[in-house]
Amino acid sequence: MSSRGLWADVHLRAAWARQDWAAILREYRRAAGLSQRHLEPLVGLPQPHISAIESGRRQVTSAELMARITEGLQVPSELTGIPARPDLGQWAPAAELRERIAHGYHTGRTDLRTADWIGEVLAKHRRAEDAVGGRDLWPIVRSQLDSVTGLIPGTSGSAADRLMLLAAEHAHWLSWVAWQESKPGPALAWIDLAHGWASDGGHTDMASWAQRIRAYYSLAHGDPVRALRTAEAARFAGPRPLSPAAESVAVHQAALAAAQLGERDRAQRLAAEAHELALRTPDEADRPGWLYWLDATRARLQEAEAAYACQRWAEAAAGFREGLPALENFPRDHAYYRARLEDAQRRA
Repeated sequence: MSSRGLWADVHLRAAWARQDWAAILREYRRAAGLSQRHLEPLVGLPQPHISAIESGRRQVTSAELMARITEGLQVPSELTGIPARPDLGQWAPAAELRERIAHGYHTGRTDLRTADWIGEVLAKHRRAEDAVGGRDLWPIVRSQLDSVTGLIPGTSGSAADRLMLLAAEHAHWLSWVAWQESKPGPALAWIDLAHGWASDGGHTDMASWAQRIRAYYSLAHGDPVRALRTAEAARFAGPRPLSPAAESVAVHQAALAAAQLGERDRAQRLAAEAHELALRTPDEADRPGWLYWLDATRARLQEAEAAYACQRWAEAAAGFREGLPALENFPRDHAYYRARLEDAQRRA
């Protein structure tokens, strides 16, 4: 595997975000399948020094040594711009991001290979966030977004539209992590950016998804009226029809909001519709990248979640019980649905 390919490893990238040099060396060796001795010619350090760094007996403090390791391990450019001490207090998007995108459509060329690479890495982050944690990956994704938006001013046409989608996907990820970290203001700011960029680029599915996330935030904040209105708007997010998967999650969110408003018949109809839409795309390749998880099992769990919201306890428990075994590798989701199952069983 090339060095560039190694840097797609989320554990390695998270170590870089923390500027944990001992972990960087360990994780690089793990991803590459190298011994400390094999690392010697890459970083220009003898094996005993590498061992001392990895064990914590020696600290990496000099700029010269940091530069030697960075160059030797061929750290990608979108990572080298991350501050040595990333300030996680800066959760909200910078104002200049909107300005950069607003003036993005100029003639010229851009490096779409770099954009494709960043897109592949973001896909890995989506899948790893449950295990690695979004907080560790935050500065990485934030830096990647800067790389994407930096490409847009020299781009036009379909290439610019592709970059707008990639920027929207990053903004959505940042919004979700900010929400998980109890930062609702920044979460809303990021999801607004995601929706705007997706709409400007003509990406109906992503624009709908951003609206669906906004509906989720409204429902979690105790505003089911706004949540239902926003979820319904997500079904008509652009000039082109939604993919079945994108429409499914929007309809499911509307079902949950309707249930909270006491409209249980409507909620059940919407839940059944959402389940049927989800089953139309059984192959992951046919779904948008951010909906990689919406397989038949997740569709069943969402149907059970709607039954739970409608207080149909036995039906909800049966659905949760059926889907839980498939979530063993998703600890956070497993814990969530396990708690729902136990509560539904108790109420039933």
